[in-house]
Amino acid sequence: MDYKTIIHAIVDSIVEHPDSILIRETVESEKDISIIVCAEKDDTARLIGRKGIIANSIREMVSVAGKTENKRIHLKFESFEGEEE
Repeated sequence: MDYKTIIHAIVDSIVEHPDSILIRETVESEKDISIIVCAEKDDTARLIGRKGIIANSIREMVSVAGKTENKRIHLKFESFEGEEE
C-alpha cells in the first residue's frame, strides 16, 4: 500500500502550501513503518492542531489503513524553516 499517497490526500487539504510537503517513509521491521511528514512551520502547526487533535486523527486514519496489511504505522510531524533571502 502506498502510504505516502494516503497521507498526501489527507494533508494537502489542510495546509496552505501543499507543494512544500515532504513525506519520508522508513521500514523499521516487517510490521513497523515510520513516516515523517515535513512541512513549513505554520503548516506543521495546522497539522498538529490544538492539543494534537488533528495529528491524532491523521494517525488514526493511517493506522486503519496499515491494519489492513497487519502493519503498525508511526507518524511524526516536523517543520523546516524556509531559506533566508
